[in-house]
Amino acid sequence: MKPRNKFEQAIIAQSKYLRPITKAQMQWAFRECIDHYAYRLPKGKTTCMDCGHLWQMDIPSKHCTCPQCGAGLQVATTRARKLQQRQYFTVLTTSGGYQVLRMYMLIVGMEKGYRAVSSVMEIGQYWWNESGRQTIVAIQRTMGRYIDSFAYYSPMAIRRDNEAYRFIAHCPLYPKVKTIDTLKRNGFAGECHNIAPSVLIPALLTDSRAETLMKAGRTEHLRYFLSKAKDLSKYWQAYKITLRRGYDITDIALWCDYVDMLGRLGKDTHNAHFVCPEDLQVAHDTAQRKMQAQRDKEAEAHRRQRAIENEERFQALKAPFFGIAFTDGTIEVRMLESVGEYLEEGKALHHCVFTNEYYLKEQSLILSARIEGKRIETIEVSLETMKVIQCRGLHNKNTEYHDRIIDLVNANQQVFRDRMKATA
Repeated sequence: MKPRNKFEQAIIAQSKYLRPITKAQMQWAFRECIDHYAYRLPKGKTTCMDCGHLWQMDIPSKHCTCPQCGAGLQVATTRARKLQQRQYFTVLTTSGGYQVLRMYMLIVGMEKGYRAVSSVMEIGQYWWNESGRQTIVAIQRTMGRYIDSFAYYSPMAIRRDNEAYRFIAHCPLYPKVKTIDTLKRNGFAGECHNIAPSVLIPALLTDSRAETLMKAGRTEHLRYFLSKAKDLSKYWQAYKITLRRGYDITDIALWCDYVDMLGRLGKDTHNAHFVCPEDLQVAHDTAQRKMQAQRDKEAEAHRRQRAIENEERFQALKAPFFGIAFTDGTIEVRMLESVGEYLEEGKALHHCVFTNEYYLKEQSLILSARIEGKRIETIEVSLETMKVIQCRGLHNKNTEYHDRIIDLVNANQQVFRDRMKATA
């Protein structure tokens, strides 16, 4: 892609002055970025795939050290003779007042009896100026099954950022880095703290909050916010209070969830009393219980409103059966005659007769069994068979009167049949 503005033109011009990769950088990449093997035959002959040295290893092990080159090796028992590995790595440097992240692909060929041969291909470069403006100079990415499909012989040119370049930018970084003065001033000391340089550097150059977190040593929190798991702007005012108080946030994800709940509960998130709790876990759990209570209250209000709206429908369905009541002298069974009564029945016995809207079931009737006005069990009777479908007491458990209640209802089936005939 051709440069579209003066900034991109300046970057393309400056990119020609970048130096080739150094021997030290290549040696580091070979040593740190790939796996190193010793290929062992079943009878013990072992070859270092780094330098080609052959020796006898009578007792097999998972790891060993090459007697010739001193490389630490993983032992693989195999008859294979060749191995090729590819890995990406990055180098952070400067050029003409710009910060540059250079991305390379290391290709290593190994064969038994020979020293490993390695080569390096540059994939692309992230460029930033002092104000954090960014562009990419890279080879062309192609369509393919894999993220990192490139046209390796395409020219280095201005490219749009994409997931392939972002993936490579998170690969191992050569430890000796060069940085522009602005980046040093903003707190970068050469360590990325497991944050991709393509994310960390523009944040430090453009966002004073990232600079604050870096200088405060809160790199774990910075990594969390830069991962876009949470929007820093949403929490910054509360977070500044923790900075001023020197409050140690032991779990940043938990703290953010806690602040979210404080906001929904209507608490003052600019008050140190709330945002700097003595025990974060306890405060979080307390807020969570209050949130659940609030949600339950809202759900209850919604159900009540829905019940009011359904009262007319309930009356049309069940009015012919209103007034049904019978007793054995101790237990009184009577019809529930309003949605409000279903609500009270469900609350008293802690079951789902109201929440599951039994008052709208067309082929059943709900009755309440009581002794001296106290609710004992709730009965559902089928209008098709006139038999008890279920009979539930407190918390859906049976009471000592359970069988007696069922017998009483079944003994009065004719009452339901008479009402059914009257409505036919």
